[in-house]
Order: sequence, then C-alpha cells, then structure tokens
Amino acid sequence: MEDSSAAATIDARGVVTGWSEGARQLTGHPAAEVVGRSVRDLLAEDVAPEAVSARSGTVMIRHRDGYLVGVRVRVCAVAGGDGRPDGYVITAAPPGRAETSLAGRAFQQASVAMSVFDTGQRYLRLNDAACQVMGVSEETLLGRHFPETVEEAEHSRGFDRHLRHVVETGRPLRYESYTGAPALNREHAWVTEMWPVRDADGGLVGTALAAFDSTEHYWARQRLALLNEAAAAIGTTLDVVRTAEELVGVVVPRFADFASVDLFDWVLGGQEAPAAPAQEVALRRVAHGSVSEGTPEAAVHLGDVDVYPAFSPIARAMRESRAVVSQAGEPAFMRWVAERDSRSPRGRPYRKGAHSMMAVPLRARGTTLGVAVAVRVAQPDDYGDDDAVFAEELASRAAVCVDNARRFARERGTALALQHSLLPRGMPGQAAVEAAHRYLPSGSAAGIGGDWFDVIPLSGSRVALVVGDVVGHGIPSSATMGRLVTAVRTLADVDLPPDELLTHLDDLVTHLASDDLADEVAEVGATCLYAVYDPVARRLALAAAGHPAPALVLPDGSARLIPMSAGPPLGVGGLPFEATELQLPEGSLVALYTDGLVDGRDRDVDHATDELCRTLTVPADSLDALCDSVLKAVLPEEPSDDVALLLARTRALGADQVATWDITPDPAQVAVIRQAATDLLTAWGLDETAFVTELVVSELVTNAIRYGAPPVQLRLIRDRTLICEVSDGSSTSPHLRRAHQDDEGGRGLLLVAQLTQRWGSRQTSRGKTIWCEQSLTPLF
Repeated sequence: MEDSSAAATIDARGVVTGWSEGARQLTGHPAAEVVGRSVRDLLAEDVAPEAVSARSGTVMIRHRDGYLVGVRVRVCAVAGGDGRPDGYVITAAPPGRAETSLAGRAFQQASVAMSVFDTGQRYLRLNDAACQVMGVSEETLLGRHFPETVEEAEHSRGFDRHLRHVVETGRPLRYESYTGAPALNREHAWVTEMWPVRDADGGLVGTALAAFDSTEHYWARQRLALLNEAAAAIGTTLDVVRTAEELVGVVVPRFADFASVDLFDWVLGGQEAPAAPAQEVALRRVAHGSVSEGTPEAAVHLGDVDVYPAFSPIARAMRESRAVVSQAGEPAFMRWVAERDSRSPRGRPYRKGAHSMMAVPLRARGTTLGVAVAVRVAQPDDYGDDDAVFAEELASRAAVCVDNARRFARERGTALALQHSLLPRGMPGQAAVEAAHRYLPSGSAAGIGGDWFDVIPLSGSRVALVVGDVVGHGIPSSATMGRLVTAVRTLADVDLPPDELLTHLDDLVTHLASDDLADEVAEVGATCLYAVYDPVARRLALAAAGHPAPALVLPDGSARLIPMSAGPPLGVGGLPFEATELQLPEGSLVALYTDGLVDGRDRDVDHATDELCRTLTVPADSLDALCDSVLKAVLPEEPSDDVALLLARTRALGADQVATWDITPDPAQVAVIRQAATDLLTAWGLDETAFVTELVVSELVTNAIRYGAPPVQLRLIRDRTLICEVSDGSSTSPHLRRAHQDDEGGRGLLLVAQLTQRWGSRQTSRGKTIWCEQSLTPLF
C-alpha cells in the first residue's frame, strides 16, 4: 500500500499486513518496521471499549520519534469466503486535513467553540473557534486529557466536573460561568451546553459541547442589576454627603477602581442655583473611594475645593451635559493624569496603569449639581458607549437623590428657623415656677414637625404651661404651629380656664381646616395640653386635647402620671374638654412633653413612660441637667419625631406675701381699706409705693362697690411686682374710656392704667377680678 492516505490492513489476529505511505508520514514508521507486527505495538494506550464497538474513534499512536499523535480512525471488516471477518482495513484522517463533508465543514467553521470528548474526558475533536479559545492547534490537544491542557483553577475543575456529570448521568446540562481562557487576555462570560454522544445502539461513546461567548449580555445584565441595587442603596437618607458616598459605594469596585463625587457649594448649602454659571468650574469634593485602602489615588482631599481647567474631561462633561469618556494615550487624559501626579506625588504608584476614565455630570430637574468621575486601573476593559449610557442613567438617579436631599435641607432649615422664631428663647420673668425646656427637631426624612411649648405669665402671679403638637411635618406644620402659638397666647391673656381655652382653640383649628384646601385639611389637626399654676393657692388646673398626660414628681420622690382625660384632638369639633385640678406641695415637679418623647415605631409607650417617671426622680444638679438626663434615658438613638420637653418646679407664695380683705359694699369702707393697705405696705417695706397704691385701691374698690355686686374682696400680693386685685360678684367687664370735661366720673380705670405697669380683668366662678401690677424696681 503505497498510497499517500493513512491506511493499514490487519488480519483477524491483529497483525499488520499492509502499510501505506500516508501511514508512514503520519507515524514515522516505514512499512518494513511495521508489517508483521501486532497493531497493539503501535498504540500508546489501550483503545476505549466504546471505540472498539463503534469501530471508530480517536486513538493515541506513539510516533517513531517518541511523541504521541492522536488520530481519528475508522475500521472496516474484510469478509472471507465463509462470510466471517478475515481481516480489517484501518483508515486514519491525519490532523489538520480539511473537512470534505458538509457536516464536517459546518462543525469546523462554527462561530461558537465546539469540542468532542470521549468518556474519559480526552479530546476527540475541536473546531477552529475552540482552538482559538485554547490558543493551540487541534493536533496538540487530540487524545489529551482535559485537565492536562488547562491551568489548575476552580473554573477548570468545575468544567471537568460537568464533563464527568454528563458521562455519569447521560443527561445534557447547561451552565453559565465567568472565567478566562488560555488564549484570552481577560475573563469572559460563557454559556456552555454539554450533551452525551451515543452510537447507533444507544451506547454512550463521548461528550460534545458548545460554548457561547455571552460577555456582552453578561455585562448588560450586570449593569441592569447594578442599577437595581443603586435604586435601593442610593438616597437612603436625606443627607447630601451621605447620598454622594452611597453613589461611590455602588460604583466601586464593580464598575470602577476609583470614583469621586464633586458638588457645587450652593448644593451643600441647600440653596438654589445661581442665576449665571461661573466661568471656572470650582467644585468641592464630598466623597471618593477606591479598591485601595485609604483611597491614595485621590489628589483632592474630602472637603477641599478643586478648580477644573477647561480641557479636563470633568469640565467638558459639565459643559456638554453628557458623559465624557477618555482613554490612555489621548492628550486630555494624559494631561489630567499628569496634573493629578504633580498635585499628589504620593498617589502616583496607584495611578500607574490607569487607562480609562469617565466624567458624568450630576443633573437633576434641568440643573447641574456637580460631577461624578470613574477611573479604571486594574479592570482591563476600557469604558465604552454602553458604559457611558449606564453611567448617565446611574448619575441621573443619584442626582435626583442629591437634589432631594438639598431641597430637604433647605426646607428643614426654613422650618427650623420659623419654629425657633416662635418658641420662647428664654423663660419669661415669673415667680410661680422654675422652668427648663428642651426642643429636639427630628432628623427623619419626614422633616421638622409642629411641636411647641410655652410659658406664659398670668395675672395674680400665676403661670400657664403649654405643650402642643401639630399633625404633619415641614413648613406647613410650622406655619400652623405659629398660628396656634399666637392663639394660645391671646386666649391666655384673656385668662380663660384651661377647658374653655381649649374649646376656643378647637374652634380656631376647625376654621383653619375649613379655610384650607381639601388636600391640606389633614395637616391642620393638633394636640395640646394647657395648664395653669397658682402659687398662692398652690393649685394646678389643666386640660388636654388629645395630648399625653404630664408626669408629676412630688417632694417625697414619688412619681406618676397625672390622671386626667386626654380629650379629643383639636379640630375634631363639638366635643367637650374636661379640666382637672389638684393641690401641689411646694417643690413639686411637673413634666410636660410631646408624644415624640415616649411614642414611636417599635417602642413600647408604657415602658418609655415608666422610664420617664423613673428618670425624673433621679437627683440632678439643675432642671437643665435633668432635661438632658430624660432625653438620654428615654429617647432612642435616632428619634423618629420631634420632641418638646418642659419641666416646671412649683414655688409657693407664703402668708407673709399675701393679704386679703373682705369688704362690705359701703362707700364708707373705702377709706378704711385704703388705710389698711397703706399700713401693710409699710410693714412690707414698700412705703415708696404707698401713694400709687392708695389711688389704685381707692379707684378699684369704689368701682366694685358702685358698679359691681357682692361679695367684694381686695387682695395684695408681694411678688416680683406689687399686685392689687379687687374682685366682685358681677360678671360685667370694665371698659377703659376717656371722660369728657363735664363728666363727673369715668376717669378711674384710665388713672389706674397710667399709674401701673399693666392692668386687666379676668372672669372667675363668682364674678370677675380687676387687677393691676406695680413695678418694685426703683425708677431712679
């Protein structure tokens, strides 16, 4: 057999009887060395049983020079005269020979990597795409065991496990992986299909596979997943800097090896954009991060301002309102890296190898807020068009969160300033109680609430204590709070009892709700607690409109909540409020608060209230210190609502500071009472006030006898001021008027108003009381 094709004949015993020139070229053995020998002498290993049964397959032949050659062989039996095999013809297709069949050419030229293995995971066939991935020719791999042809790595062991699984189960499988390949300089995503190959009798003789390079689809899915993660990770708080940090956390390390966020100063200040953009792009670094600990690549420190030149990708991105990609070798990129290196030489080693960067403007609602920069150093792929589209979408979402945080900061600042302007900055002068207060605005995304408190001096040395809470948050709630604060002060000046004051306040809130738009009605509801303490009678009268009851600590150290009816919230309308009165010993502590102190998500109100009462009994250096102790002990680390706390320790006016006379309604008694008042002032050491007091007592007592009704009573109180009160049984309130020249009366109240510091009247259960106050501070 001198034909150039690789062919041989063997007899029934397996002895070579013929050897072609093609066989010599394939194995290096001439015919003289082979003919007459057993064919097994030429094999490097035993033939697999499935190949023998199929009479085809790949066998390993040892070349005359010692190396192995994998060849695909086909065996054809030669029948003798009796019909039984008398010998065999073996043909071999040498490696590299062009396929002649259509199916063979389709396999060899397929665009996907395709390979065929025997049941021992040895290569039988590879197409051109598979050879390109492996980086070697087909003849180099034929007959070799797969693990011998790849590096020792987890993905290689996994591939081998899947091949074995197909052989063991006889079932196809499909799996995805993200791995490298011997001939590829970076990792790729693969979708691999493996299936068993069977002979005509159904016996499993090998495994075939097709591997699809799905890198682009993989990265598209990764970018989509990253966007979904960003939606949950960015904007978790309404803090501008924290939002920028969250953006960096999403980008590094999955999309960039280094990332930074720079913003305009007006964004950080919660302000609006300037009318005209500045010529220079001056931005403040608010966040950056990298795969290197400590972010040594950053040439700008957090909080510093950097001015970006016009040629820089950052300036271009903001000028053109689009993502600008720059690669290594481009002049703008090289100038930018050189400028970074000169500014921060210590970061030069970490910037070495930077090959691609992208600058993306942060734009929200048509306004540019700043810029985000992403740089790749270790990641081998340059940024492309798909990456730019992804980055713009991600930056757009982040910019909206940044702008929301900026707007929230602006509204929060406005609401807080409004509230602070309405809340008392210092305790007004009064002697009834020693008071201290705390107001803690909420830091939640809901915004500032409508909590308020007040201490209002009343006539007769009494004092009103008020706490309230408007439903809702933000500027509307603060504005409603301002209305209620003004209304309470006005009604308190009229000296209404607590339950009547809340009734009038409820009417006001109802009117406010009816005047507002339908969608704002819910924002006008409120709760309020109004209490009046009288240091002379040592009595506390209070009523609530949907507000929690105050806590009371007696001088003996016992603490409890004051039992009282909470009443309906303000704005419900038509329901009564119930007043509660109780006698308090001097030195009692009353704690008024809003529900933010004890209520909240995942909080037990009863437990928080018990903790409040317990903390109020702990000794403290001052009421201010006690306020701090209460907030620290009762509140969680991050309160979800505003908190207002007002502590008041009661004082009492002794018998030596108060004098009372019951007056017979007889004009002759005026002189007697006037003299008694003068004598008392002398005993109190207030002779300098005697002249004015005589006139005031004379006018008020005369009016009560002449125009009022029994019983008539005079009371003098020595407090920070000298208080004169005249009560009678008539409910008719006096009116200040200017008398004409020919009038015989009508000048009494005008005289009282001119001689005293202030005056007024209040209704009582038995009539009315006219009162006036004189300053005890010397005028000169």
